[in-house]
Amino acid sequence: MKIRKVVLAYSGGLDTSVAIKWLKDKYNCEVIAFCADLGQEEELTGLKAKAVKTGASKAYIVDLREEFVRDFVFPMLRANAVYEGTYLLGTSIARPLIAKKQIEIAKKENADAVAHGATGKGNDQVRFELTCYSLMPDVKVVAPWREWEFDSRESLIAYAKKHNIPVTATKKKPYSTDRNLFHISYEGGILEDPWAEPPADMFTLSVSPEKAPSKPEYVEIGYEDGDPISTNGKKLSPANLLKNLNTIGGRHGIGRLDIVENRFVGMKSRGVYETPGGTILHIAHRAVESITLDREVMHLRDSLVPKYAEFIYNGFWFSPERETLQELIDKSQKGVTGTARLKLYKGNCTVAGRKSPRSLYNPELATFESEQVYNQQDAEGFIKLNALRLKINSRLKKRA
Repeated sequence: MKIRKVVLAYSGGLDTSVAIKWLKDKYNCEVIAFCADLGQEEELTGLKAKAVKTGASKAYIVDLREEFVRDFVFPMLRANAVYEGTYLLGTSIARPLIAKKQIEIAKKENADAVAHGATGKGNDQVRFELTCYSLMPDVKVVAPWREWEFDSRESLIAYAKKHNIPVTATKKKPYSTDRNLFHISYEGGILEDPWAEPPADMFTLSVSPEKAPSKPEYVEIGYEDGDPISTNGKKLSPANLLKNLNTIGGRHGIGRLDIVENRFVGMKSRGVYETPGGTILHIAHRAVESITLDREVMHLRDSLVPKYAEFIYNGFWFSPERETLQELIDKSQKGVTGTARLKLYKGNCTVAGRKSPRSLYNPELATFESEQVYNQQDAEGFIKLNALRLKINSRLKKRA
């Protein structure tokens, strides 16, 4: 295809650093680098200059931290989304926002293509491209990993060295990382052996539980209609609240995860994650829901969580099915208002208390002591009606 100008989703890592020169050589086109600031911290230092030095005609670094947490992370947390029972979707939820902003820049720059550094084996290629096609149906998408001659990270490192492209990856430490305000992920290289324990010096956001303080710390999270609004009584913006909880949770070793997950493209993959603040918020949200959310509404929502999590994991954030399900979830969150108190200790995050002005919890009904509200004799008819079909089924089996 003929490409005049391409906007590359640029992280400054190995793949996208090489991609700038490769795109220019392959398509003889102008390359504009775009990096979304989602809370990568020091990874963004000097990134703009590096992109231009590597060959980009222009480089955008856009601060999306508040939008990321407010419009992507918080809606996901309202749903209690967890993929395959453990993964809190930290990488997955960032991709639709990156691609959304990339498309906006492509339109602004009158570019005729967008590109990304995701491999042809992974989930990210799907997430990026499904978003791009949802927002700009006729856009051309270039995926270098599906075209170029390189077949490994080692070959990319050799190419970078040959062309004086500065990269942080080395043959000694070849695993890749992806960081945002919600989490940091590690995969590939020495982590591809699912039996091998991750190296202790790999982790960034958290101390090991063994080295965490010997004294527990309590933290209170305030909620309003399903969204966290305060930490220990202090109101904070979405991004600042999450950043604060990352610090608090990280010093207690909260949120480490080592899993083998099922990728959308069909293979199993080993990933190691750190999600300290996200883990705290997930547990706190459940605690406030436990006293404010109607039983049947909660059970219905919980039955939909695996499917909702799949939508995000597989890249269907901007799909009608995810948006429809989000409306149901958001309606269920009206009244999920209150405070959760959590105890953090050596990798564990446990609920120590919950309260709400909208509480459905009635001590007079729940008590084992004397009360005048609940007639225990009513339970007999309730049990017999629920047992009716069981009795009929049992008699049928005996006759058979």
